[in-house]
Amino acid sequence: MSNSSSLTQFLLLAFADRRELQLLHFWLFLAISLAALLANGLILSAVACDHHLHTPMGFFLLNLSLTDLGCICTTVPKAMHNSLWDTTTISYTGCAAQLFFFLFFVLAEYSLLTVMCYDRYVAICKPLHYGTLLGSRACAHMAAAAWATEFLSALLHTASTFSLPLCQGNALGQFFCEIPHILKLSCSHSGYLREIVLLMFSGCLVFCCFIFIIFSYVQIFRAVLRIPSQQGQHKAFSTCLPHLAVVSLFVSTGIFSQLKPPSISSTSLDLVVSVLYSVVPPSLNPLIYSLRNQELKDAIRKMMTGYFSGATTCLFSSAEHSLCNPLLAQPAF
Repeated sequence: MSNSSSLTQFLLLAFADRRELQLLHFWLFLAISLAALLANGLILSAVACDHHLHTPMGFFLLNLSLTDLGCICTTVPKAMHNSLWDTTTISYTGCAAQLFFFLFFVLAEYSLLTVMCYDRYVAICKPLHYGTLLGSRACAHMAAAAWATEFLSALLHTASTFSLPLCQGNALGQFFCEIPHILKLSCSHSGYLREIVLLMFSGCLVFCCFIFIIFSYVQIFRAVLRIPSQQGQHKAFSTCLPHLAVVSLFVSTGIFSQLKPPSISSTSLDLVVSVLYSVVPPSLNPLIYSLRNQELKDAIRKMMTGYFSGATTCLFSSAEHSLCNPLLAQPAF
């Protein structure tokens, strides 16, 4: 029996026992993480560089890409490290940091998705008030509120969870540090109830956001169906469906992971489900948005075309060309 004062590390759940499968998981996670980094990096660059995307939706999409990158960088690198080096350990401090950042980025993403839903609602249902309700200052305030609120929430949950005495061993039934699995190691009844109350309160806030999203999309679809032209309907749907798809993927995987029946629970299924809601949504979000958002696709294509054309010009031009030689490109004084 051990307690939290003497606990120095936790044991994470391994994806496989065979070395070949461990290496396979490493390469799979490496491919997923590189794809997510590239896709979200392209979105960040496109939104930052293209003035056509300097809109409230583009601003929130930039923030969403940051949360996706945060989610990937919080859980995947440690899983890759453990698979590559055939280990399952994570330090006590590392576990606390991983829990904090994962909660922070996941909750911030959900808050931003709720704000983005409000953006779509105002744009379609109250277009005449769009500039007033969603000006640059209002967007900055909403994004800052989302980040700050979820930072405090993640900090509160992490402090509450790791203040519990842990005396049920150090083996976590998950490939990353998560509150329910840490609570199973607790031997403090009062502390356990305190964290459960905090989780229930956070769950109520999440549920209220979910109801707001459902109500907003009911109003959005009613307004879209009243648009007389098919072209107008198609344009409205093209801006709403990516967001709705991202929300559905994020919410459905999260709900299934937390509310799946114990009768169908198994180690393999738990690992698959945990990957579905912690790794898959941040990886697929850029793909979903880039497939349906024509302005975003045009901005990425324009950026990539400009980059490759510039590289080609520098490659085949002479060394004295001012575009390629930074010394010659400097103005004369």
